Amino acid sequence: MGRKLFYCAAAVALATAGLYLNNTSLLAEHRPGKPVLLAHRGIAQRFDETDLKNDTCTAARMLAPKHDYLENTIRSMRAGFAAGADIVEIDVHPTTDGEFAVFHDWTLDCRTDGHGVTREHSMAEMKKLDIGYGYTADGGKTFPFRGRGIGMMPTLAQVLSTFPDRRFLVNVKSRDPSEGEKLAAVLNGLSAERRADIIVYGGDEPIDVIRRLAPDIRTASRASLKGCLFSYIGYGWIGLTPEACKHRMMLVPINIAPWLWGWPDRFLNRMEDAGTEVFVLGPYRGSDFSTGIDDRAELARLPKNYAAGIWTNEIETIGRLAR
Repeated sequence: MGRKLFYCAAAVALATAGLYLNNTSLLAEHRPGKPVLLAHRGIAQRFDETDLKNDTCTAARMLAPKHDYLENTIRSMRAGFAAGADIVEIDVHPTTDGEFAVFHDWTLDCRTDGHGVTREHSMAEMKKLDIGYGYTADGGKTFPFRGRGIGMMPTLAQVLSTFPDRRFLVNVKSRDPSEGEKLAAVLNGLSAERRADIIVYGGDEPIDVIRRLAPDIRTASRASLKGCLFSYIGYGWIGLTPEACKHRMMLVPINIAPWLWGWPDRFLNRMEDAGTEVFVLGPYRGSDFSTGIDDRAELARLPKNYAAGIWTNEIETIGRLAR
């Protein structure tokens, strides 16, 4: 009986040692380089994030402005890159005249002086709108950007031509498969080198179409993010990379990251070998909305010499601190 217990204990010890050696980051090659900074919507006005819903008008709950940049504009993107961004995230909607408008909201009513569903308008119409019209930090007493955003909604084509050698994360705002077809056609019209600079994320249906029609584009969707995260936690410890983690973008909340097998370097090396780029978000707190790495305290939670992706809403702050 004693010998049997000894062998059982030895087997458990060997299995534990094997699990540790296969997943410890201490024995993994450290990733050299600097963090890859992703500026969410370029440089943007911040807003009160309390109890956000999908239809919350965030322009109506703007915080006191610290600058005069408006999100998703050429000017805000240029400032984001100048502040240290390696990638700028932008939002797109198809238009009735065959373009992609770079604009966040599903409707025009919150931020602009226009009305109705964004994708039900032509780009020619939306070029006439004032995209700073609805911003207020005092409940509607004043509108500091009203009249200053006329004609500033760009097209995706304009963005890509203005920044021909810059990286972008493109957010598809719908769950419409046809939008995936339209965007895939645009992307496939670019050179292979240019496509390598672009990542696309959004609804499951359009992203599935893009993966089929433009397979060299890295993508992410709700299904792929959940599939990768849960599968990796489930069996990543054996050293196999789940299919859902291959050739993707992976978003990892900073409070979840330490629980991933091999975090940081072994995990990051596994994802790199699978063709997947990892970006750390702010902490996940149980809602559909995640914050970014937006201040010194959150940045300090990252491992020393961290050299992968960082998602931030405050590139003007994080760019200075991270560099």
